[in-house]
Amino acid sequence: MTSLKPATEAELVDMVQDALAQRTPLDVTGTGTKKGIGRPMQTAATLDLSGFSEIALYEPEELVITAGAGARLDDVRKLLDDKGQEFAFEPPDLSRLLGAPHSGTLGGMLACNLCGPRRLKAGAARDHILGVAGVSGRGEAFKAGGRVVKNVTGYDLPKLMASSYGTLAALTTVTFKALPKAESEETLVLEGLSDEDAVAAMSLAMQSSCEVSGAAHLPSALADGTAKTFLRLEGVPPSIAYRRDKLAKLLTASGSHLLATDASRAQWVALRDVHPLAAPDGRCVWRLSVAPMEGAKLVAALKPHIDMRWFYDWAGGLVWLAVPPENGASADAIRAALPSGHATLIRADESLRGQVPVFQPQAPALAALARRVKASFDPVGIFNPGRMQQESA
Repeated sequence: MTSLKPATEAELVDMVQDALAQRTPLDVTGTGTKKGIGRPMQTAATLDLSGFSEIALYEPEELVITAGAGARLDDVRKLLDDKGQEFAFEPPDLSRLLGAPHSGTLGGMLACNLCGPRRLKAGAARDHILGVAGVSGRGEAFKAGGRVVKNVTGYDLPKLMASSYGTLAALTTVTFKALPKAESEETLVLEGLSDEDAVAAMSLAMQSSCEVSGAAHLPSALADGTAKTFLRLEGVPPSIAYRRDKLAKLLTASGSHLLATDASRAQWVALRDVHPLAAPDGRCVWRLSVAPMEGAKLVAALKPHIDMRWFYDWAGGLVWLAVPPENGASADAIRAALPSGHATLIRADESLRGQVPVFQPQAPALAALARRVKASFDPVGIFNPGRMQQESA
């Protein structure tokens, strides 16, 4: 397959215009770490955007960073960390889960709308993007947004790039908000709770005034034989101590203990990066987003029918499932049991990804709107054709 690697925006425009004229489908990619998410594509060339990797601007005092879409997330994290800042939405490093060499790029982070356990409090990548620049499938360079929130007027195109998986535009530059890191953190660990009791405890904690920034639950099979429920508190130590004591009294939990700062951070990185289900055992991994109180009910409905491993994040609103590789029966069962929300197939071999809808099928009206948006950016369909849904004949 031909590989195109532009070094400048002008080169990118020329390459896209040439592909448009010849109706050449392009595999739009950064470093390819998330290539396995989505349907298999039939493309004639790879459009490699990893050359757009420069950190163009970082103003810690303004809490803003502008970088090439091909800038590596690992490098940007280190740059922010050196200044005591971070992406508050905790973008995960899925390299262990996906068998990738590193955590990917900023453009991939936005395209997949990544976020971690703090989504309940801080949102996802789409909630922190300020501006983008790139080239549409029309072969036209464009810019949208700016360096501050108040610069976003009219249509908020940067947010539209979130969850687009490279199907709308080839991005060259992205601008994100950064925020100061919490001075410290602790995690209250409750032991031995059933899934249902854990979801109830997490819900109670999130509804309290204790400002819990993460709530997750590992069943006993993934937690050394004893189920563990994690509730994270962040901030300055006196505030954490006050809220921790208040939370412990609220939950009246026996068998609880605390994780201090370093252990707490390590635990939440493991949860963020889906380490409990990341073993290279051939299992397919699903990401289910539901109403928090529905998570345990959904798992209970599926357990009699599917050999699966699972854990909960977002106070039960995010369920990670690992199921044996099969011919699509698990996909049908999962979607049939889903009361609302959506299910996304994050890890599976190419054969299965070609058989089942990787992303949640859309309602007709929403699907029609998505097609109109796609047509406005990429009328011929040269960018990542078929990645999000099967192309019409």
